[in-house]
Amino acid sequence: MGAKYIEKMGGSTLDIIESIGRMVLFFISGVTSIFVRPFQFDKILDQTWFIGAKSLFVIVLTGLFTGMVLGLQGYYTLVAFGSEAALGSAVSLTIIRELGPVLSAIMITARAGSAMAAEIGVMRISEQIDALKTMQIDPIRFLFSPRIVAALISFPLLTSIFDVVGIFGGYLTGSLMLGINKAVYMDKVVESVQMIDISGGFLKSFVFAIVVTTTCCYRGYYTHLTTREGYGAKGVSMATTNSVVQSCIYILIVDYIITYFLV
Repeated sequence: MGAKYIEKMGGSTLDIIESIGRMVLFFISGVTSIFVRPFQFDKILDQTWFIGAKSLFVIVLTGLFTGMVLGLQGYYTLVAFGSEAALGSAVSLTIIRELGPVLSAIMITARAGSAMAAEIGVMRISEQIDALKTMQIDPIRFLFSPRIVAALISFPLLTSIFDVVGIFGGYLTGSLMLGINKAVYMDKVVESVQMIDISGGFLKSFVFAIVVTTTCCYRGYYTHLTTREGYGAKGVSMATTNSVVQSCIYILIVDYIITYFLV
């Protein structure tokens, strides 16, 4: 029993190491292919539209209600200490430092990341990726490289929109509903937000773009290897589910690591 258990544990460990190595090589291959001529400007533009522009509505909606909830909760917390005037600082710093990058990345993962994994997974099980190889077209360059460039463009822009809308949501709750002076709220926002806070949020969004795009595209590309179901519709569905769950977990882990070094 002991030998079989050790053998099973060793096999699982080797599978994990192999999967990590395969993902790293997948990422390196995709990034280096970005700089290979001819450049894929049309595909990058299409993916920027899909990842960025089509995610705008859900980002605005999420940012607005996140800011409104923060304004509501922050007000009743601060008023107990007689510091309700600091609501603008609390809302803006919370959103710019943490909630903006994290929630934006999670919402983009739910909307665009799942679609990337499913689309590439279907191409795998329908042997379209094998057809690309037959035509001497690098499938990683064709499928992954434009998406990671588009994500690096879209994530920071959507995060900045989330931040602005979230701060406005806090303004709606704090000033228009709860009666905090409008000028005081905005003065506290301007006074408290520093360039290091903004740059830290953008750094997180860049890293999240790499993590999410790599995870989702990798899961779709290796659907036949990374799921027990292998080929078939169930394999694609499991690959899509795993890509979203793992991306969200990686976002939270990476967020903690970056925050640890920034504070």
